[in-house]
Amino acid sequence: MGPGVTGLNHITLAVADVQRAIAFYRDVLGCEVRVVWADGAYLECCSLWLCLSRDDLVRTSPHADYTHIAFSVDNDGFAEMSERIKANCTVWKDNRSAGASTYFLDPDGHKLEIHVGSIEIRLDHYRNDPSKGVSVFGP
Repeated sequence: MGPGVTGLNHITLAVADVQRAIAFYRDVLGCEVRVVWADGAYLECCSLWLCLSRDDLVRTSPHADYTHIAFSVDNDGFAEMSERIKANCTVWKDNRSAGASTYFLDPDGHKLEIHVGSIEIRLDHYRNDPSKGVSVFGP
């Protein structure tokens, strides 16, 4: 097998109103605005490059499937951020997984999550609970 991907480069989200989306990602989630133009913006969220792009075809309701984007948050700041999100957003799912999470919609209906934990914590959870029937690979 040849070379593979080296990481996540960026995520682009279609938005109906660029200024509304910038305000949400900046003021509610704490992303840093880096570039703004008439039909879009680039923001940074830690090492994530987020592009907001105006699109006339933005749907008015979220997809029915489970596809979503999860942002990492520290345990110490989770409760405060979760309350801020709940005050400004629609919650689309209750957390039933290992680790603290809040599942919410952005103003354009994109499904998002804030989550405390890492993949290693999740793998340890499955290693320690074989009743889940999950196969864990690697150390």
